Amino acid sequence: MEFFYPNFQNDMWRIMGQIFYGNKHFFECSEGRRFDKELVVKFCAEQGIALYDAACEVRRLKDNASDKFLEIVTPTDIAAILAQIPSCGAIVTTGEKATEAVSAAFGCEKPSVGASVEVTFAGRQVRLWRMPSSSRAYPMAVEKKAEVYRKMLVDEGLLKV
Repeated sequence: MEFFYPNFQNDMWRIMGQIFYGNKHFFECSEGRRFDKELVVKFCAEQGIALYDAACEVRRLKDNASDKFLEIVTPTDIAAILAQIPSCGAIVTTGEKATEAVSAAFGCEKPSVGASVEVTFAGRQVRLWRMPSSSRAYPMAVEKKAEVYRKMLVDEGLLKV
């Protein structure tokens, strides 16, 4: 899937399925072990969710997917992205390395998992949220992760209580 969180072992789309549809398998294809890209893209567009990487160029220092061995060579120009999305009031990170990169760009402390910090950046107020990683390596059940994401989505007005 040429989109964000395509690895079937990653739980992002299960988290969103659990929150929005009460079904963690909602975005899974019936023919097996992949997510339905068209359904995911349509969902994000309808919900006002934009996705982007925290870095444009990275280097893997070891042959694995761990952020621990990831070096950011070129961070994303967050100010340029925000300039294109004037209604964006929050940025959400889903991993330690992404949180470090965005916090550094904002010049703020990293929020704790499940919390946010308010910052003034590029001439506007923005909230930086830090969510539990959707990776299965992060030791938390999908349903528990969904509870944390649900709170953020409610606080941001993307989900009604």
